[in-house]
Amino acid sequence: ARLRRTEQARRHAGCLWEAFRRCTPAKQQQLVETSPEFHAWAFAERLCGESERAAADDAARALRLARLAMRVAELAPGDDAWRSVLQGYCWGFVANAQRVGNDLRGAATSFGGAWRLWRAGGGDTASGPLARWRMLDLEASLYRDRRQFAAALESLEAAMRVAPEQARGRILLKKAGIQEQAGDARSALASLQEATPLLDAAGAPRDRFGLRFNTVVLLCHLGRYGAAEELLPELGELAAELDNHLDLLRCLWLTARVAGGLRRRDQARTAFEQLRVEFADSDLGYDAALVSMELAILQLEDGRIAEVAALAEQMVCMFKAQEVHREALAALRLFCQAVERGSATPDLARRMLDYLNRARRDPRLRFGEAGASSAPHERRNADRG
Repeated sequence: ARLRRTEQARRHAGCLWEAFRRCTPAKQQQLVETSPEFHAWAFAERLCGESERAAADDAARALRLARLAMRVAELAPGDDAWRSVLQGYCWGFVANAQRVGNDLRGAATSFGGAWRLWRAGGGDTASGPLARWRMLDLEASLYRDRRQFAAALESLEAAMRVAPEQARGRILLKKAGIQEQAGDARSALASLQEATPLLDAAGAPRDRFGLRFNTVVLLCHLGRYGAAEELLPELGELAAELDNHLDLLRCLWLTARVAGGLRRRDQARTAFEQLRVEFADSDLGYDAALVSMELAILQLEDGRIAEVAALAEQMVCMFKAQEVHREALAALRLFCQAVERGSATPDLARRMLDYLNRARRDPRLRFGEAGASSAPHERRNADRG
């Protein structure tokens, strides 16, 4: 009976959301403040879910929705303990929106408040409709972005212990990403293999695409280009199913990397050149610069120094146009100077590619402090958690 009431509450919250989402932000705020119908716990939960979905594209909207959820939690009926648990849950999504907006310090403070409210209401011991594993999962994303990889993995292990079966594939997918960023590609690949049957059975198309995409990335990093090539057709089918242009471009990116690894250099060069144009036209200058660096590796291996010099200058222009942070721009200028002196090598270009991938997530990172991985990563704002 309790489960039935919970599902009924969530269905009603879904109906409320369909009307709510068509309102202006000012009207939404007014409805939350004045209409008791919108003060239900399930509507706060729904706003949290919509905040997380919005975080993929619009950090400001994600934060606004999470704060609306907090206000609903403050106005929700019930005893003080229940409202404390609900507020703690909503604060976790406020923290997640702050994280996506690059306010890592604010996100850490918000998570501290989230756990205090959650535990003050007995959220760790009481059985209720709100999922503790979701908070642990979001907290792991914050630890990851702060490069506290051990803490991130601990949070995910705790989430795995309390998550339902259908959520474990997603958790393993995130675990693999954190292991890869920590430089442990083999463990990351093992986590993806563990996640495969779970996500294939119940995963959403986006999760199944992420699983195959990250598997190919790791296989390339480990030099297993033949195995990576076998997965490319299925990856392309999933990208076509999602019908997202950026996903298709990233499939082409991996195809180019595989071709380069299999010594099909002309195919790789052609694909990288196409990607540079596509990313630049899509106003994705950072991605265009990363692709240019991959192309520079091929050109250096073939002794085409003049072409590398032109690529390096174009990368600097792309970074300036994108207002990329100072450390990344300084590192790229060092690469340009090495090209001008004739001292640039494929190994230097690989280390620069590794650095630029990691500096995207950590603006404070300086060249020489990055880890070992040089696999292309998805854009941060495409990270669903």
